[in-house]
Amino acid sequence: MRKHLVPVIAEPTAADLAAIESEWPLIAAELDVLDAEITLIYAEDHGGPTVLDWRRLRRAESRVTRAAADLATGTAGPRRAA
Repeated sequence: MRKHLVPVIAEPTAADLAAIESEWPLIAAELDVLDAEITLIYAEDHGGPTVLDWRRLRRAESRVTRAAADLATGTAGPRRAA
């Protein structure tokens, strides 16, 4: 027996979009960690990661920690570079 899938027509609500917006700094920070990890993986084929590659990963991980803490305390928001 085959069941038919019902297409989803509903769009995200304003609350859904607000939740994504408030979590975006953490999402962006996690993407930075992923990018740094990919760089480390590819560096293995080219003589190994450099000191700067490792520093980039540590800084990205630090941004994730700060963004998660900000989100948990309710102080999440866009950070401006000083």
